[in-house]
Amino acid sequence: MSRILANALCGVLFGVGLALAQMIDPNKVLAFLDLAGNWDPSLVLVMGGGAGVTALLFPWVLRRTQPQLDVRFHLPTRRQIDTRLVIGAALFGIGWGLAGYCPGPALVALTLGTAEPWFFVVAMIAGSLACKVWLDGG
Repeated sequence: MSRILANALCGVLFGVGLALAQMIDPNKVLAFLDLAGNWDPSLVLVMGGGAGVTALLFPWVLRRTQPQLDVRFHLPTRRQIDTRLVIGAALFGIGWGLAGYCPGPALVALTLGTAEPWFFVVAMIAGSLACKVWLDGG
């Protein structure tokens, strides 16, 4: 199986999973994030499923000498918690909490035929580009 086809199949699987789990519904996500109000704990299963599969299978995958469709593993090398990471995580959380979208579900939500996720995705891209320009010094 080619790398492009594998990526496409993984993307379809991920998108279907997000849609079935209702992660593309910002109201569902906001209810999950509303710990002090009318909390909807159902998305814990989604997060737990992803973390559980990763915890079980990642060590097994890393025992291989190389990935199935690449010449080497591309793993993060930075492990320190720095100011940039903390600020980025805070801004991500603020955006997620205000809009009810994070990047993956927002892209899948583009298929819903409503304008809201389109505005979010355009703004997300603009914010990413602005940050890149700022960090690269103009």
